[in-house]
Amino acid sequence: MRAIDLDPAGERHGGLPTWPWRRGPRPAEMATRRQLRAMGLRPGGQQIAAQIVCRRGARRAYLYRVEAALPVRPMTEPRRRSLAAAMSARSTCPLCRTEYPYCLPLKSLGSCLPCSELTAEERDRLVALARP
Repeated sequence: MRAIDLDPAGERHGGLPTWPWRRGPRPAEMATRRQLRAMGLRPGGQQIAAQIVCRRGARRAYLYRVEAALPVRPMTEPRRRSLAAAMSARSTCPLCRTEYPYCLPLKSLGSCLPCSELTAEERDRLVALARP
C-alpha cells in the first residue's frame, strides 16, 4: 500500500476521497457501478463520491453513494426490440447476409471470416447475388 493512495479526506486528490485497493469504505455506504447494478440500482446522475486506486495509481474504481442511487429502469418492449436489432446488425455479414451466433469483426475485416478471404471479383459476385 502506498501512503499517497490513502486519502480519506481527499486533500491530495482534488477533494475526492481516495483509498487503496481492498481498503475502501463499507459496501453498504458506497459502491461501484457494477456493485450498484448487482443490487438493482444505478447511479442516477449523482457525482462520483470517492475512488479506489490500484496498480500504483494506474487503475481507478469510482464509488457512488448507495443511499442516493435510484432503481434500475425496467426493460420496455421498444427498448428490447432496439437492442435485438443492434445485436442482429453486429452478427450479420453485410456481404453474404448470414447471421452468426456471435459478433463479427466488422471494424477490422468488414465481413465474416469466409467472406474476408474472398478475392475482390468473388466478393463483387457475392454482393450482386445477395442484393434483391
